[in-house]
Amino acid sequence: MHVHAMIASAINALATTRDARYDVPVSVTPDVESPGDVVAAWRDMVACHAAICAALEHELGERHALGVSDFEVLDRLAESPEGQCRAQELAESVHLSQSALSRLVDRLVKNSLVERCACDMDRRGIFVVLTAEGLRRRTEAAVTHRSVLARLLPAG
Repeated sequence: MHVHAMIASAINALATTRDARYDVPVSVTPDVESPGDVVAAWRDMVACHAAICAALEHELGERHALGVSDFEVLDRLAESPEGQCRAQELAESVHLSQSALSRLVDRLVKNSLVERCACDMDRRGIFVVLTAEGLRRRTEAAVTHRSVLARLLPAG
């Protein structure tokens, strides 16, 4: 398997994992010949991830005044039923701690991109809800996001 295709496949598998964050076995390559090959593949995957994150951070920031995590939250909300998600589930889906998500949501609320709403069924639960402005900004930024991914992730 080509190294870049392997990296893309591994990132894709990790990114789409919903219930388990780190304990999902990902087969990096079927024909690993030595432990050094696994380490090299791991380092290549990490380097690819870092390069893509840096490019996304730069382009989303320059064009849309959004960070990668900001966009991920808006994107996940846009894909959620009714544009809302429980804060705890959202934190897990974007791989942030609850406190980090809370700070990020504070910034998004300040910029009128999301709102916090109490859960009717569970008073302890908080929903993060996408606003019309948040949806507009996410829709504009999605073009940049997908373009960077298409440019930097190999087809496969």
